[in-house]
Amino acid sequence: MGYQQGLSGLSAASSDLDVIGNNIANANTVGFKSGAAQFADMYASSVATAVGNQVGIGTQLSEVQQQFSQGTITSTNQALDVAINGNGFFQLSDNGSMVYSRNGVFQLDKNGNITNAQGLQLMGYAANSSGVINTAQTVPISVPTTNIAPQATTTIAAGLNLNAQDPLMLGTPTVAPTLMAGSSLNTPPAVVTITNTASGTNNDNYTITFPTPSTYSVIDSTVGPPGTGGTYSPGTAIQLGNGQTITFNGTPAAGDSVKVAPTKVAFNQNSSSTYNYSTSTTVYDTLGGSQTVNMYFAKASAGTWNVYAGTSTGTASLVGQANFNSSGTLLGTTDTNGVATATPFAFNFSIPNTDGSSTPQALTLNIAGTTQYGGSDGVNSLQPNGYAAGTLTSFTIGADGTVTGNYSNQQTAALGQIVLANFSNQNGLVDLGNNEFQQTSASGVAQISAPGSTNHGVLQGGAVEDSNVDLTSELVNLITAQRNYQANAQTIKTQQTVDQTLINL
Repeated sequence: MGYQQGLSGLSAASSDLDVIGNNIANANTVGFKSGAAQFADMYASSVATAVGNQVGIGTQLSEVQQQFSQGTITSTNQALDVAINGNGFFQLSDNGSMVYSRNGVFQLDKNGNITNAQGLQLMGYAANSSGVINTAQTVPISVPTTNIAPQATTTIAAGLNLNAQDPLMLGTPTVAPTLMAGSSLNTPPAVVTITNTASGTNNDNYTITFPTPSTYSVIDSTVGPPGTGGTYSPGTAIQLGNGQTITFNGTPAAGDSVKVAPTKVAFNQNSSSTYNYSTSTTVYDTLGGSQTVNMYFAKASAGTWNVYAGTSTGTASLVGQANFNSSGTLLGTTDTNGVATATPFAFNFSIPNTDGSSTPQALTLNIAGTTQYGGSDGVNSLQPNGYAAGTLTSFTIGADGTVTGNYSNQQTAALGQIVLANFSNQNGLVDLGNNEFQQTSASGVAQISAPGSTNHGVLQGGAVEDSNVDLTSELVNLITAQRNYQANAQTIKTQQTVDQTLINL
């Protein structure tokens, strides 16, 4: 009878219209996956010999197949919005029962848990206080609001350039004469003049002798004989070294001698005339308290620099010497006793603390990479480790699902990692509504893994996946389904006409 076929066709077309209407209604639903009505024909039971005489009795809805194609990803700039690019579902806990969703619009509840609009908790791998991810099991991901603990500074890594042409930290050289009887050599006021303050020979010891009243010789005691000499003329400068001269008045006696020795300038952190360059940085103690550590560099001789360090409120002291070769490369470092430091290019010192933290605080100043080139003194890099306690200011979600917290002390730490669940048969999932699916025996067991691994997609933070409904196609499908409904109604109308004809016989 045409009624049965027509009625089944009307029912099928109505179901098709329902599916299409549902797709259109969810065109703007985040993470929605469109459905497609699939139909199957129906036949009455018949014996095998009547195969060629089978007449169909209509159609039936066999399934509504979900289309899990990728939706367009739209940026929202909301920290807890997450889009899946590729395969997979978010795993959500509904009071311990697991459901799955592609809707990545999340928020924080009053306990700091990441949840969806229905209050279901987002699952993932937890991170410990050190930011290490534990992949043993999935747990609800939460964003802790506690402060990140401070870390005490132990090392200051400094990369500097110390100007090779800086002056030596020397005062007026001392003049010590030994005069024979009859000498009228005027000392004092002997005048030692330094015209090149950066010259290393200004740090040498000299002895000027007068074998005769009209001749002299100069020996650099630091280097040793042979010396230089010449004819003595009162009031004429005698060259001692590169850029250093001494001038006498009067006539010496044979055997007169004069010793000229450099005078070291005593370091004083409060006087910039006692050092060539200084810089500072902030260090933190075990409680997160901060202090400023000042570092001072004083040129002692060509290629040798004294290094001082201490707190800005305390007294800086000598921590060692830095030695450079003629190319300006750092050769090595020595401690205050002149012994090579245990760690190359590094000085060990300590500073006091008064806030109840561990004291004294041991620090290492590592100047590896420091150079002595002609040019201005300056810092190329200055990086102490350690940091103060910090509060959470924001967080981001990476492509691998790692939730990273950003703290007020400029530190970052992993807070957890979002996982994705994939299924062998996605169409085996049961649609629960609210953009949620549930695992069934037909879907297979959830395959849990980190985003980006195996056949799991990656995540994009601050974005959502739009519905994959193609409105143009759905509107065309709507017209087609309407025509199908009208055609099946015509089948019933035709059958009614036939029946009326029989009744009228």
